[in-house]
Amino acid sequence: MRAEVITIGDELLIGQVVDTNSAWIAERLNEIGIELYQITSVHDDAAHIKDALDEAFSRVNIVLTTGGLGPTKDDITKHVLCAYFDTHLIEDSHVRAHVYDLYKERPDVLNRLTATQWEVPACATILENRVGSAPLMVFHKGDQILVSMPGVPYEMKIGMEEQILPYILELKIKNEKLKIIHKTLQVTGVPESKLAIELEDFENAMPSDLHLAYLPKDGIIRLRLSSYGALSEQEMNRWFEKLKVLVSNYLIADTDEPLEVLVGKILTERHQTIATAESCTGGKLASLLNKHAGSSAFYWGSIISYDNSVKEHVLGVPAEMIKMHGVVSEEVVRCMAESVRKTLNTNYSIATSGIAGPSGGSETKPVGTVWIAWATPKGTYAECFHLGKLREQVTDRACQKALVGLLRILKEE
Repeated sequence: MRAEVITIGDELLIGQVVDTNSAWIAERLNEIGIELYQITSVHDDAAHIKDALDEAFSRVNIVLTTGGLGPTKDDITKHVLCAYFDTHLIEDSHVRAHVYDLYKERPDVLNRLTATQWEVPACATILENRVGSAPLMVFHKGDQILVSMPGVPYEMKIGMEEQILPYILELKIKNEKLKIIHKTLQVTGVPESKLAIELEDFENAMPSDLHLAYLPKDGIIRLRLSSYGALSEQEMNRWFEKLKVLVSNYLIADTDEPLEVLVGKILTERHQTIATAESCTGGKLASLLNKHAGSSAFYWGSIISYDNSVKEHVLGVPAEMIKMHGVVSEEVVRCMAESVRKTLNTNYSIATSGIAGPSGGSETKPVGTVWIAWATPKGTYAECFHLGKLREQVTDRACQKALVGLLRILKEE
């Protein structure tokens, strides 16, 4: 079974809004055994939307659209769908009651434009949007379906979780027994091309319905092994274990979870804690560590010591040390890590100091030079990296290196 996503809205095509919905939808569809075949973005234009629908229905069983369901004139999706499915709008009393309840404490929102939200296509199956005024709509076209959802990410996600995914599962389509299986390894410390050469024999030996994808980003390569229905779980696991052995020298994780989640799980299981002292990363590492629910179990806090005065007066880095070795140095970053670990009383700490650019580099310490230190119960370790020339790239890669280093230390200790 295949699906396509059509995102509707001029704002997506002029770069005003970034489409984060499609990646999330793709992940959830794969979890229930549905392959996402294509993602298309279209203007708020009736002809453009209709053409995209025709093309999608020529390829897949399920079409999911997001956007264009608001009450203003530029939101035309509902009217286009009425024309496409040759139907008309009717008032839905359940949607009306929901909208009134949603805005009962904001009577100014209940106006003639809001009233259009409870007008729905007569042929559609209407599902509740618990957190918004635009209902979720399902249209049937023979054995194919179209699902129309709001473009607001949190509305779309809750609607998918609570309504759309269960609805799709209940359809019991003909090929529901086909199961998509993805398994992912994360590796580092090897160029993608070198890794591909090392895995050449493995790939040549794989069955035709097994696929290996290389997904590199910021020094991490995700190796995704995929089967689309033919392999059993047992057979898939056998190939996955073979792959793990072949990349064992580079392996950092055998799941597709973010590095900060993997770190958090280990620390939580061991009832251990971590803090950070950041200079060049400016709090980005701290943001990753406390990004996910449950981070309070292991993440204590951070000292953002961007200016040297903070390093000296808060972290206690001696001014003489900075003068002698420079702020981007092993000596300074070790001192930062040890100080924040002691100050915040944690088991582990990470410190970063570097030159993110675009200016500030020198011949001996060019832009992209980053020192990272890890203070642990068994000692302090430090390493120098050269992470590129672009500011955001340098800070993102520094965070990745910091987390990879901590994962290795946690596994060794």
